[in-house]
Amino acid sequence: MSAFSMHLADADATAGFAEALAATAPVPAAVHLHGDLGAGKSTLARAWLRALGVQGAIRSPTYTLVERYPLATGEALHLDLYRIGDGAELEFLGLDDVDAALWLIEWPERAGDALPIPDLRVALSIEGEGRRCELRPGTEAGQAWLDRLQSVAGHS
Repeated sequence: MSAFSMHLADADATAGFAEALAATAPVPAAVHLHGDLGAGKSTLARAWLRALGVQGAIRSPTYTLVERYPLATGEALHLDLYRIGDGAELEFLGLDDVDAALWLIEWPERAGDALPIPDLRVALSIEGEGRRCELRPGTEAGQAWLDRLQSVAGHS
């Protein structure tokens, strides 16, 4: 499976990229968002949810661990697992039987094997004034998604 990398110069570029992700994503889709604090994971997730039509406040799940948003295709879950110690702590969230259209998961490495296999892994890092965004598929559906995304977003 191939990887895709691009530079996101600013918040507008991040929002545009989130629109491309939203427009090309399969349903359902699981996305693991990786990166240091301040790398832009929450910014990308908020822009993605906005691109999918979420109106009103898009709250950070930093303290609640999960925020749920209704979409035309089902439910989107935005998780921030920075504050958990291991995957066993996810049990109380009641996510075992959730059939979400989109999983956006920040700090997925903290959950061990308790999460859905990611269709796409998104790694963000600070690069100059902007961000470097590297995407790697985790499933065949993720590879097909990445192929669609590359045709829309191009390379850098």
